[in-house]
Amino acid sequence: MPRNNKPKPDDRSDNVEKIEFNIGKTLQNMELADEMIHKTDDERMKRTLQEKNKRRDEALTGMREEIRDEAKDKKNGYR
Repeated sequence: MPRNNKPKPDDRSDNVEKIEFNIGKTLQNMELADEMIHKTDDERMKRTLQEKNKRRDEALTGMREEIRDEAKDKKNGYR
């Protein structure tokens, strides 16, 4: 039986929405971590959460750049 090894076409039509969703979830996680930082007396836990939020903040920068690129490409018809 012959197999069709053609790759699926690149469907980027919902990338902006996916990135927006990820940004929203990341912001939500940062807020929850901030709440925990203020509630806990465990210095190790505070440090861990602060480090995670720093990485999340860096990830947000990348996601925002990516969303700008995707929005521009979408506007230009992915040419």
